[in-house]
Amino acid sequence: MDAADSVSMLGAAWEALTILADPMRLGVLCLAAFLGVVLGIVPGIGGLAGTALLLPFTFAMDPYTAFAFLLGLGATTSTGDPIPAILFGVPGGAGSAATVLDGLPMAKRGEAGRALSAAYMSSLMGGLFGALLLGISVPILRPVMLYIGTPEMLAISILGLSMVAALSSSTPLRGLAAAAIGVMISMIGSEPRTGAFRWTFESLYLWEGLPLVPLTLGLFALPELCDMMISRHSLKGKPIQNVNLGIWQGAKDCFTEWWLILRCSWIGTALGAIPGIGGSVVDWVAYAHAARTVKGGRQTFGKGDVRGVIASESSNNAKEGGSLITTIAFGIPGSAGMAIILGAFLSQGLVPGPDMLTKNLPITYSMVWSIAIANIIGAGLCYAFSPQFARLATLRYTLVLPVVVCIIFIGAYEGSRQWGDLVALLIFGLAGWTMKRLRWPRAPLILGVVLGDIIERQLFISIRLYGADWLLHPMVVVILCVAALGILRPVISALLDRDRSWDLNLQLPKFSPGDTFPVILLAAMAFLFWETAGWSWSTALVPQIVTGVAFVAVLGSLGNAVFRRGISARSPLDEAKAEASQAIHMDLIEENEGMAISEILRRALAFLGWLLGFLLSMGTIGIIPTIPLFVVGFMRFEGKERWNLVVPMAIGVTLFVYLVFDQLLTMNWPVTWIGQAFPALRVIPSV
Repeated sequence: MDAADSVSMLGAAWEALTILADPMRLGVLCLAAFLGVVLGIVPGIGGLAGTALLLPFTFAMDPYTAFAFLLGLGATTSTGDPIPAILFGVPGGAGSAATVLDGLPMAKRGEAGRALSAAYMSSLMGGLFGALLLGISVPILRPVMLYIGTPEMLAISILGLSMVAALSSSTPLRGLAAAAIGVMISMIGSEPRTGAFRWTFESLYLWEGLPLVPLTLGLFALPELCDMMISRHSLKGKPIQNVNLGIWQGAKDCFTEWWLILRCSWIGTALGAIPGIGGSVVDWVAYAHAARTVKGGRQTFGKGDVRGVIASESSNNAKEGGSLITTIAFGIPGSAGMAIILGAFLSQGLVPGPDMLTKNLPITYSMVWSIAIANIIGAGLCYAFSPQFARLATLRYTLVLPVVVCIIFIGAYEGSRQWGDLVALLIFGLAGWTMKRLRWPRAPLILGVVLGDIIERQLFISIRLYGADWLLHPMVVVILCVAALGILRPVISALLDRDRSWDLNLQLPKFSPGDTFPVILLAAMAFLFWETAGWSWSTALVPQIVTGVAFVAVLGSLGNAVFRRGISARSPLDEAKAEASQAIHMDLIEENEGMAISEILRRALAFLGWLLGFLLSMGTIGIIPTIPLFVVGFMRFEGKERWNLVVPMAIGVTLFVYLVFDQLLTMNWPVTWIGQAFPALRVIPSV
């Protein structure tokens, strides 16, 4: 890179910083950091659901503000996670699971403040390190991206899908099927080249395709709320210690262990850049590394060693920078959260790849600054308000869930402002919860939705420019081989090693109720493939290929489950987690483990009933009158909360929605049944 390029990049970085220094954008970033910390503290929601929840409210923002908001929220969720993990032994999110092992014993012996301070400071240092690596990677990737053409970008998109599919589940065929189904969903609507309609079933709502927002909220937000209701999250008791004691010692520990933070931050950034890993295993790998490498770690880790807290939290926050590297450069998100942010790219009219490293370079550097500044703000908030934030962790689900449900319905309606958005929200919510319960990965599906249109467009451009010769480009050949290897790796390992867990001798078929789901998928895909019979060649080519791939993958997954039930191969990520848990002789279990399936289904159906009731009331009398009825009904019937708490909550949520969404944002609410029957009532908001 010559001097001119260096000056250009420094100029872009400075321009991005001055744009973010605008008071309004800084205010948005501070709000995002605050929300991220809160979402990390409250068990059961998490940053993934929070990002999906708040995505629709960024559509009216400019790119700098939108990404500052989303990345600020995502970067600080991990900063709030350790508060319930250390004080109560319940991590706010999966990324702080390993923090419990040493944080809780420290709190029990009177060192809660020290453990929290170490978590905040190590999170800050890890987050800044991840942002630094992201900034350094931009000038390295820039010359590489300038030599990549359409065929290579197509191959990279396919590689991204295959990697997420292969690494996001212990059964890669399920990941591949989910990715292919996501691509199929992206093809619903009018075909861009010819205008022909695909899989619209004469529905006007589907003519322009399924909006990303209700799909995302359904897949990621509603299942988390449903599981919150099933588990009935509430942390009883008070913090074990005064969380202000030992603050200085915890910060000092981090500077003393700077080399450990550096190593674990490297681990977090590197694993964050690998699609499909996300935050569920990063902290375990870093924790296992620390336990093996620090002096006396094998004897003291798990018994209240502050270095265990430092290792877990520094790696957890560093992963955001690594995840964003591949998202910006190649459109390959390193996590499900980044897949949602990739949707924000498209909503802002931005395409990941060379443009983000050339003409949109200031926007890229604004993302670097957003992560860095948000980590500083998040750590500062935690230091300043630890006692107050600790109380947030004790909120009952009956206080959190009704508020979030109201916001989700409003956010979903922002998709295209049609009733179909709300129906799609419930359908994909049911699908998302089913996938989560049956361990079908959701990240490949949303990634397929986001990348499907890009893949199809790049395919036809490549064919038009190069014919079939695009498949012979050296880089394309290498990338596609790597993609195929990722999907076929378990089969190849089985053939080479004949590992006992991959015994090729089939057993007698054993069916379970969970097999109903893939059977339904097979029937649906057979019908959709049959629907393509009357389409033109160019319109049907990609849908038929993708549907065929999905059908074979689902069939293979079903056959593997039925004929080899009880025998499953482990992915590299499962092996890493198992290795980590074995090293520390401990693993965490889900809160509802041991609960009867009938009780889980009963609570899930009750949650679905509340959602259907909300939708029915919204269609009858409007959303604003529905909100107080829903809040009062849920809090009284579900949680038997006191009236002196229920009434202020209902009034507060209703006023918030009315002032922010009706008056400030002037949302155009859907016409209700009463509004149609009595037109004179339409002057009332939402009716």
